Amino acid sequence: NPGFVVRITQAGLDYAHQHGITVLEKELAQLKLPDISGDFRIWHVGKVQYEISRLSLRSFHLPYSRISLVPGVGLQVSISNAFAELDGNWRVKMHFIRDHGSFDLRVENIYIKIHLRLGSDSSGKPTIDTSACSTRISNIRVHFSGKFGWLYNLFHKAIESRFRKILESKVCESVAKSVRSELQPYAQTLPVTARIDAMAGIDYSLVAPPTATAQSLDVDLKGEFFSLAHRSAVPFPPLPLALPPDHDRMVYFGASSYFFNTASIAYHAAGALVFEITNSVIPKGVEFHLNTSTFSAFIPQLEKMYPHMEMKVRLSAPSAPFLNIGPDGLSLKPVVDIQTYAILPNSTLAPLFLLSLVSNVSAVIDVKSGHIVGNLKVGRLKLSLKRSDVGTFQVRMLQSIMNVLASSILLPRLNERLAQGFPLPLPDRIQLSNILVGFHQNFLLLGADVQYQPQ
Repeated sequence: NPGFVVRITQAGLDYAHQHGITVLEKELAQLKLPDISGDFRIWHVGKVQYEISRLSLRSFHLPYSRISLVPGVGLQVSISNAFAELDGNWRVKMHFIRDHGSFDLRVENIYIKIHLRLGSDSSGKPTIDTSACSTRISNIRVHFSGKFGWLYNLFHKAIESRFRKILESKVCESVAKSVRSELQPYAQTLPVTARIDAMAGIDYSLVAPPTATAQSLDVDLKGEFFSLAHRSAVPFPPLPLALPPDHDRMVYFGASSYFFNTASIAYHAAGALVFEITNSVIPKGVEFHLNTSTFSAFIPQLEKMYPHMEMKVRLSAPSAPFLNIGPDGLSLKPVVDIQTYAILPNSTLAPLFLLSLVSNVSAVIDVKSGHIVGNLKVGRLKLSLKRSDVGTFQVRMLQSIMNVLASSILLPRLNERLAQGFPLPLPDRIQLSNILVGFHQNFLLLGADVQYQPQ
């Protein structure tokens, strides 16, 4: 099962198709056509030798085209009523008569059908190539100028037939070249590994070739965070991920609970879920001093054991916290160990007590600059004593102090990191707009429209 799914709707394919047709139009306008020569016999005239040279395309227009999904196969691009204009030179030899001139050629009602096959390579990057291409030209009109232009017009059908065969083959050659040189390299800009920071990255490699259905193109990705220092296997598989049939946006991203929980595992393994608090990191606006004098109001024996000493608080998660995603949103219930120390005059640490903190945490999710960003909100804290090196005391008396540490110090640091976000799997020069965020059982659904920024 994938940990992350990208769904491109018909609207998204249509948008990509517009830009692709623009590129193809430019490619076709640069077609190089070979010279044509031969001979022909005309009744009462005899053998005529001719040569067509310096063929030059003035324009190639693709006014009507559409892209459609072929379930289980891939994509089909159909182009109709295309037209092109060419010019060139002609030369004729008949008995002792020689002449030359120029000609204009207009190709009308060109029909092109392209089948695109989608796949993935050994690195998990998407691949795209042309599995079939056909071109049919319904009408070619040639007008020759010069003294013997009338002669050419007598056997224009033979010349038009040769033009048709050459142009039909060259169009499909150009299509295949455009897919290889433009579309395939662009598809490969989809990052299969996204480095997030110095500790973790995301594996966005394809776990299967893209799948075309009647409504959309679905791309299944691994969707797994990993520690840069040491990558290890995730101890649980992703659950099946079935996106709803929404189609209001060009693209949808399905991020499973597996995706987010592997982030928790990766950062926990990297030691990122450890926070140390001393007086130096307490914001100036917070009326709170982290020392034994403050805590002695609740633990009187501290004043005798460690009088007027500064303290250090170390918060750590004994295990990676797992989150739940449901229709009501995203939530988690982390367990945090809170180890407190007195800082002795010689700077060594004397352990005071170890608390366990449990809280309900909810998250607000958004997308900014192509990144999933979040903001955590903490509910009521529940404290329990795991160990004390200073004797007995009433743990509930420390509730207000821990609320300050959590809301004023720990939470802002976490939200600052979450505001930087985690990159979505996007190819180059893509921006998202009109963002939609929805929650479903075991996955987060993000919808967006796409804007391509040309170089």
